[in-house]
Amino acid sequence: MQNLTRRQVLKSSGAVVAAPIMAQTGIQLADAATPDISKLKRVKQTMVVPPAAPKHDRVAKGDPVIVEVRLVVEEKEITIDGDGTKMHAMTFNGSVPGPMIICHQDDYVELTLVNPESNTLEHNIDLHASTGSLGGGGLTHVLPGEEAVLRFKATKAGVFCYHCAPGGAMIPLHVVSGMAGTIMVLPRKGLSDKNGKQIKYDKVWHIGEFDYYIPKDKDGKFKNFESLADSMSETLEVMRGFVPSHVVIGGAAFAYTGDNALKAKVGETVLIVHMQPNNPSQPHLIGGHGDYVWADGSFQDDPKTGLETYWVAGGSAGAMVYTFMQPGLYVYLNHNLIKAILGGAAAHVKVEGTWDDNLMKQVKKPGPIS
Repeated sequence: MQNLTRRQVLKSSGAVVAAPIMAQTGIQLADAATPDISKLKRVKQTMVVPPAAPKHDRVAKGDPVIVEVRLVVEEKEITIDGDGTKMHAMTFNGSVPGPMIICHQDDYVELTLVNPESNTLEHNIDLHASTGSLGGGGLTHVLPGEEAVLRFKATKAGVFCYHCAPGGAMIPLHVVSGMAGTIMVLPRKGLSDKNGKQIKYDKVWHIGEFDYYIPKDKDGKFKNFESLADSMSETLEVMRGFVPSHVVIGGAAFAYTGDNALKAKVGETVLIVHMQPNNPSQPHLIGGHGDYVWADGSFQDDPKTGLETYWVAGGSAGAMVYTFMQPGLYVYLNHNLIKAILGGAAAHVKVEGTWDDNLMKQVKKPGPIS
């Protein structure tokens, strides 16, 4: 019998789909406008753990560059709520969501995807900001012990989801197991309002919202599994019911609360990027507003202004800019309040500064009716 490689065994088991014919044959289309990529400046981008975002220029400096990014797949067990419930997660760089990637329109992103030998499954990456071959998914299938390098041109300005999409039922399983993140493609001249005035911000918060599907035992308690492989069959069965056990921001229920709350100061302007790879979401900041909002994620369109809540479609990202005007505690959440309060999709924002009575004042404290 012919000896089979590990890749052939996994493919024959139905775990993956074949790459497109274009990837197999190396067919390329000529483009007279294509620059000499060998002459472009290369910039290595350091990945950071969300909700932080990589250091970047708000406005592009000079000609397009090649932004080098490295994502390492990590399969690991994580705790997803305050009760100690465990999940065998699949992640990019060990975090849920995966780290944010930032570039400017017309830049090139050269992404190295690494699948260490210690992992058990095949992975790839579908970048919604890219063009062609299933968003790069058809060119990046990597088995444990392999890596692939993909380069694509960022032709559209906006915020976009990226996620693993190895094929078949493995696509939703990998996504709801934490394998998604956000890429932000800024206009070369930076963000602007409908009149072309530049919109500035002091920091970026990368918010990733996920729905989890954890099986329960006969007593109604969430189950623990020895390995990722052991959990897959029962997890898929729960997923078919379309009812998540958890809806989380930051990888776990109420991950950004208490000591881990998001922090800002009065007068600071924050760009909040919200990504949901599987289900729609309704981002809302209790105590504030979206000064500028790109609900569908497209920076090529004029932002809406003064919104209380906006929709993010499943499998996409949206963005809002807000300048904090009052100190104290804010809550940032999915305003499907069942998902926020019972599921866990809520975060705290602690803001330092001086209170402005002109904006709000307690005229009378709660007490007996007079």
